[in-house]
Amino acid sequence: QLQLVESGGGSVEPGGSLNLSCVGSGFPFSTYDMYWYRQAPGKGREVVAAIASSGGDYFEKGRFIMSRDNSKNTVHLQMNSLKLEYTAVYYCNAQNSWYEYWGQGTQVTVSS
Repeated sequence: QLQLVESGGGSVEPGGSLNLSCVGSGFPFSTYDMYWYRQAPGKGREVVAAIASSGGDYFEKGRFIMSRDNSKNTVHLQMNSLKLEYTAVYYCNAQNSWYEYWGQGTQVTVSS
């Protein structure tokens, strides 16, 4: 069964940190480029980090650090210096030239 399962969300104060994880199964994880998106209340979905299948090329927004471990079919998103406006549902996404898969999302709430 094809799955992307996120974890690690929660509530944190401004300036804090969270580490999100996403585990993939049911597809050749190591051959897919991986992305983290977020969707804030009332807004569209936006990409916040990306990493190529090999891990060699990547994009990170702000103080986000994305990594992958193909031996564990896992990607991580280390989020530091969190701001109120980072409150959103964070989604894991897998893409290749033919297919695209989404996780169910994990809620991140930044509040004082």
